[in-house]
Amino acid sequence: MKRRVLHHSLLAAAMLLAALPGRAETVNLQLAVEMSLAADPRIKEREQVVEAARSLLREVQGNAGWRISANAFIGLAPEVEGGFYEGGAFSGTTPRTDGDEINGISEWTHLDFALIKPLYTFGKVERYGEAAQGNIDLKLGELKQTRGDTIYDTKRAYYGHLTAHEIRIFLEDIQDKLNRSIASVERNLNEETGESKQSDLYALQAAKGLLGKYTHQARALEKISLDGLKVLTGVGLKGDLAVADERIEPEAFPQIDLAELQTRALQYRPEMQQLEAGLRARRALVAAKKADRMPDVYAGVAGQANYASQRERLDNPYLYDPFNSVGLTPVVGMKWDSAFGVASARVEQAQAELEALNHKKAFAVAGIPFEVGEAYANAEANYEAQRELAEGAAAARRWMVAALADYSAGVESADKVADALKNYVLVQTEYLRTVNDYNMNVAQLARLTGEPR
Repeated sequence: MKRRVLHHSLLAAAMLLAALPGRAETVNLQLAVEMSLAADPRIKEREQVVEAARSLLREVQGNAGWRISANAFIGLAPEVEGGFYEGGAFSGTTPRTDGDEINGISEWTHLDFALIKPLYTFGKVERYGEAAQGNIDLKLGELKQTRGDTIYDTKRAYYGHLTAHEIRIFLEDIQDKLNRSIASVERNLNEETGESKQSDLYALQAAKGLLGKYTHQARALEKISLDGLKVLTGVGLKGDLAVADERIEPEAFPQIDLAELQTRALQYRPEMQQLEAGLRARRALVAAKKADRMPDVYAGVAGQANYASQRERLDNPYLYDPFNSVGLTPVVGMKWDSAFGVASARVEQAQAELEALNHKKAFAVAGIPFEVGEAYANAEANYEAQRELAEGAAAARRWMVAALADYSAGVESADKVADALKNYVLVQTEYLRTVNDYNMNVAQLARLTGEPR
């Protein structure tokens, strides 16, 4: 009885715990990036593409090993009774001649096989293997590029959420101050104290409408960016997720000069690594296509067996019966299978693709430093801009506080308060957006140089 009561108590406790709302998972930027890298299906897709490329290399290497070809079937053969000599005798001097006469049908079982191993392929296996390895490196570069894109997308969602959240909190605080000022003006107008004019109310209400628009936009961006972060981290749209930071702070400016960043981009950027891998693969493919013109030297064992139960067996070593025979022999041979016009066309095609990649590399060598320089210039500009905007926002806040104090003291009009409020909102929101833009410039620089952080 006691055991049953304990069981029911535990079951009730478990149901109660299950009914309680789950706590939202709180993540910082580093954890969000790690979760995204582990959850992104695009990365998993690329990993499987890499595995497929590795399997292709194993397939190429397998062509250097033992291989077997065999053919077996059951068919029909003419039935033959008696010996080789006239009248079916097993000895004599006159060979037997049956003409077109068929005395019956026999089943015929046939097997032929060859077990061989290439000895020398004139570089086919080696060159195709190099091409397959280059393909693996190419796919690994695509995987690295996808991981960099995931990191960048996660940072964009994380910083975007922090920016929208901070802007919303800021705007709601300004709305509260503005509502109090509007209430004060309405009270003065109703009581006809003479301290406020109708135009004061209109000026504050106009500022309120503009402020309301920005607040609603900030709420929408806050939700959208958080939903994007949920999708990227694998939590799902219906999951609970919260960010650990409450404010967006500017990242440290890169301590590496532009020339060094451009050099790193040419060395470590995934696209450059993909180009190098593609060039290695194409060079190997050109050599492999040329080797396809040459034969393969091989060694092994070849054999054949035939059996027809309704045919007398010939024991004369000079005569061969294709329906009753057995043979097995070691072989050393040469196999040549090449259509000269086709082989030459394939070489030309591979050579043209190699030249195309060479031109693409030349463009990348010229274009990548420009991209890095562009990102560096944007980061530098936004870094200085957010520093100046921070000072401007502090000044705008002091202006707003002073305007509100002067308005309360009756020495300032409401339209001046509205101007101060609007300028403070403009400068502060621009500051936060510029910090977000600057942080994304830093993230872009990391992505362009092949060192996502």
